Amino acid sequence: MAVTVTIAEAESRMDELLDAALRGEEVAITRDDIPVAKLTPIRSPCKAGWLKGRVSLDDSFFDPLPDDELRGWGLKD
Repeated sequence: MAVTVTIAEAESRMDELLDAALRGEEVAITRDDIPVAKLTPIRSPCKAGWLKGRVSLDDSFFDPLPDDELRGWGLKD
């Protein structure tokens, strides 16, 4: 079910609208009857440190890139 609310309604019903978005409902917010925003859930928020202990980098990871690689990225003439 799609839900359309004004900005004022969205401010007063934000918890309810977020729950609706998490259930998969489309939530549109309007200004002067024109849709200006849509609430959508973030399914897998990335948390800081989630790769700690899973990825190991040796010291060469921090070495400067070769000139041909830098040229490919437009970072060197």
